[in-house]
Amino acid sequence: MVVYLDLIFLANLLIDGAILSVTARIRHLRPSLWRLGASALLGASYVLMMLVPSLSFMFTFVVKCLFSLAMIAIAFGFGGLQTFLRNLGTFYLVSFAVAGGMFGIHYFMQSPGEVMNGIMVTRSGGLAFQLQVGLVFIVLTFVPLVWMFKSVFVSAKRRREMTEYLAEVRVHIEDFVAVCTGLIDTGNQLYDPLTRTPVMVVEAAQWNEVLPDSWLNRIRQCEVDQLVAAIGTESFVWQDRLRLIPYRGVNRGTQFMLALKPDKVVIVHNETEIVNDKVLVGLDGGKLCADGSYQAIIHPTLVQMEA
Repeated sequence: MVVYLDLIFLANLLIDGAILSVTARIRHLRPSLWRLGASALLGASYVLMMLVPSLSFMFTFVVKCLFSLAMIAIAFGFGGLQTFLRNLGTFYLVSFAVAGGMFGIHYFMQSPGEVMNGIMVTRSGGLAFQLQVGLVFIVLTFVPLVWMFKSVFVSAKRRREMTEYLAEVRVHIEDFVAVCTGLIDTGNQLYDPLTRTPVMVVEAAQWNEVLPDSWLNRIRQCEVDQLVAAIGTESFVWQDRLRLIPYRGVNRGTQFMLALKPDKVVIVHNETEIVNDKVLVGLDGGKLCADGSYQAIIHPTLVQMEA
């Protein structure tokens, strides 16, 4: 059997480097390229030692753990016991997830002659205890699996972080109460230019029970100025509560937003209830969040009472 040491070394060097890079990305670390390269070089060199019979003592559990510790120390330094253990745990998590994904893909790609009753066998009928995969298979499966794992992990982390800024919003107008989830956005600095009243933005779809259909269509088509000019032609019990708020859009052009003056807005955040009566509720015709996690953008001044 011919063993290509250069290909084995190169494949493991790239794999270790990619796993270390993903670990650094998840842990928000920025190690230098030489540290990542030196750590990946150590990991790839360990694989070559498997081909040396006299070094069989190095394939024990303890030695493998020591090599892992050395790789993390070289790549990211020590930085304290807690930080070091978190880096090590993330490194193992990425490694196990990617290795498991590669094994699963390889298992499903086996032909019927290579799998009997769920057990991988060789052509001679013996158990295939060693997973033999080619360089092409590694490249085609490892890179997508690393990307998928990083995307899922980062997305889940961002969602957890965003949850800290979500709050329940209850808008009260006479006997009507609209309840939705809002995102506290420190970048929202929208005010009524005349009264300096903060404006909280809410999806217009949350008000489809009380707003006429023609109004909703106008809001979705960004024709709010025409809607205000036609006030009085349709019956709407809250016409005296309507406001027209100018704002600057993404294209830097001045646009208008239709807003309502509620009796009060109650915001529940971190088990604290905050009541605001000086606030306007702007109506947005689109979706503020693609996955529907929140339906309103809360002005930061509305939650300052919580601090």
